Amino acid sequence: MKKFSFALLLFSVFVFSQKYTTQEISIITDGNIDTALPIFQTADSLQHQVLLAQSRDVKPKDRYTKILVNRMKLALVATKSGVGIAAPQVGINRNIVWAKRFDKAEKPLEYFINPKILWRSEVLNLGLEGDLSIEVFRELFYRSQVIQLEYFDLDGKKHTEIVEGFTAVILQHEIDHLSGILISDKIENQKLKTFEKIELYKEL
Repeated sequence: MKKFSFALLLFSVFVFSQKYTTQEISIITDGNIDTALPIFQTADSLQHQVLLAQSRDVKPKDRYTKILVNRMKLALVATKSGVGIAAPQVGINRNIVWAKRFDKAEKPLEYFINPKILWRSEVLNLGLEGDLSIEVFRELFYRSQVIQLEYFDLDGKKHTEIVEGFTAVILQHEIDHLSGILISDKIENQKLKTFEKIELYKEL
């Protein structure tokens, strides 16, 4: 039984963290690798299919991961107004996101490799969201106010932290992208639910 469990674990690691494909490498290294990758749009049918696909984990120390992470940041910065981006938005179905840390001084941009939300608060935030891949779309969405996040950095080090407020909203939005979930579709599902407004208190 132990041998079977270990073999299953190895298989899972191989499937979800396998090397980049030739096509992925071609996209990641296309043109000048020190420039931004183009952002995919739902208006393009082929790009839309990429945005709807499930992403897979990457090997943090892979040299192509470092290039992809950098080019994703450049793509986000080039938008001037964007606060987050996910790898599918540059044509790569891999589990990498960038987010602006409104919960930190100077609001830095930070990347997250193979991010997973371990826990979400039942208390929700309601706020407007748009999407770099969907032209002229802004709607009100409910998101957990607090999340517990697990992720890796480029050195392969695992991190776990509690993230709150707008930064938590951004991360939930970008991690949705990794599962092929777009807010244009999510809003339809949200309309089928009901939400109750509650009062929150803190100890003085």
